[in-house]
Amino acid sequence: MKAWRFIQVTALIGAIMIFVVNSAEAESVRNQLAQESTIEKVLQRGVLKVGMDTFVPWAMKNKDGELIGFEIDVAKQLAEDLGVEVEFVPTKWSGIIPSLLTGKFDVIIGGMSTTTERNLKVNFTVPYNYTGQAIVANRKLAPGLSTLEDFNREDFTVTARTGSTAAVAAKKFLPKAKLVLFDTEPAALQEILNDKAHVFVSSAPLPAFKAIEHPDKLYLPFEDTITKEPTSFAVLKGDVDTLNIFDNWIRRKELEGWLQERAHHWFNTRDWAGQVE
Repeated sequence: MKAWRFIQVTALIGAIMIFVVNSAEAESVRNQLAQESTIEKVLQRGVLKVGMDTFVPWAMKNKDGELIGFEIDVAKQLAEDLGVEVEFVPTKWSGIIPSLLTGKFDVIIGGMSTTTERNLKVNFTVPYNYTGQAIVANRKLAPGLSTLEDFNREDFTVTARTGSTAAVAAKKFLPKAKLVLFDTEPAALQEILNDKAHVFVSSAPLPAFKAIEHPDKLYLPFEDTITKEPTSFAVLKGDVDTLNIFDNWIRRKELEGWLQERAHHWFNTRDWAGQVE
């Protein structure tokens, strides 16, 4: 009986020791992950590096060559609340996710819509804004059209930015049309202004703004967007600390009404137009 009791006690002590060792190892792993997280590196560096591309009114240069726009406001405020400086890293949209994965910046804040294909490569925060794809048409080449199906013709050319959800929408809703992709939004837009394309697809409200800017060349066939898409920050997979901090920052800014106010300023007014024209 005493021998059996001794075995039980020994087994219990062994189990406790294993638990203690495993707990210590788990704590060590947690500490290591925290130290290696992007947010910890940002705080140690004192700079938040933000990957983005320029497109109106998310991010663009004003008359003095300074970056302004909705995403610029968001990134600057995030950095300020973290107590660090912000550094913008302009990157072609087609290569922006690979650039994040290779460490060229800490986060993508660039009006990126969440898609399954992208989510397989990066993690997304909760949405901080919602957008949708819209179209603007060439008055000379495609006059008087009023429905999406009117543009779904084999003799029509549609332009969009490479790697964008606008390109995905164009393929889905205008499969008969010839799709021509460009590295930048201005280049895709210029094609329609040069009478070389019938329609340009991009995130609202850019098509509407361009129709206002070029009323002799462009028009809006209809006002509704053809998609509705959440936009989020993109971060490296496996970095739960950074994702948690960014998620909670977005939720706080939503509750304060700050995100809604900034979105209204950039997407529903033209109060900023004088800074870039």
